[in-house]
Amino acid sequence: MLAHSAHELDHGPRTERSATMRMCVVSREVRPIDELIRFVVSPQGQIVPDLKRKLPGRGMWITASRKAVAEAVRRHQFSKAFKRELRIPPTLPSDTETLLVRSVTEALAIAAKAGQVVAGFGKVESALREGTVGVLIHASDGAADGIRKLDTLARQNDGNRGTQPPIPIITALKSAELDLALTRSNVIHAALLAGPASRTFLSRSQMLVRYRLADDDKTAENHGQDF
Repeated sequence: MLAHSAHELDHGPRTERSATMRMCVVSREVRPIDELIRFVVSPQGQIVPDLKRKLPGRGMWITASRKAVAEAVRRHQFSKAFKRELRIPPTLPSDTETLLVRSVTEALAIAAKAGQVVAGFGKVESALREGTVGVLIHASDGAADGIRKLDTLARQNDGNRGTQPPIPIITALKSAELDLALTRSNVIHAALLAGPASRTFLSRSQMLVRYRLADDDKTAENHGQDF
């Protein structure tokens, strides 16, 4: 018989909209929901990461890290929490990361369609000098020299922003992923202009970085403004 504590599951995304804290079923720690991933069971009986926290049905919450998701698979936490036998693929931790990457690239693509993204070293440099950059983006496999030059310029501009926080710098995506999001080739540097789209992209990027690095206590917060 599967052991289960009723509070391991929520009552659905619509019944507890105001909840800002949840318990991780692996660590048993209560954390802000921005540091957790919600999982639900699909009608086909598959475990699905609910990254937007909107899918119907009761949900189970796990700390946003590869190690925590892998541990949940190893301990059969999904079957225990949902009170049913579930076949969980061993690839769930990497599958979840793939979905997180897709979520980030989709946010960038939406911002680009709204005309809120510039790409290319020269255009990004100009935007930084004009003070219109909300988020600076580099391909994780980009050349160090170009990254260093733009980062230096961004940090110089930080001193002119008064009480505003420093410009976040995102390095979570590869060049091929930036190409896909922006529908162009060889994207190494890009920038989001300040606005709602940049906040959505930044939030999703933070979750991706947290998922990859939380096990080493290198969350987005520990990295300051560099992701």
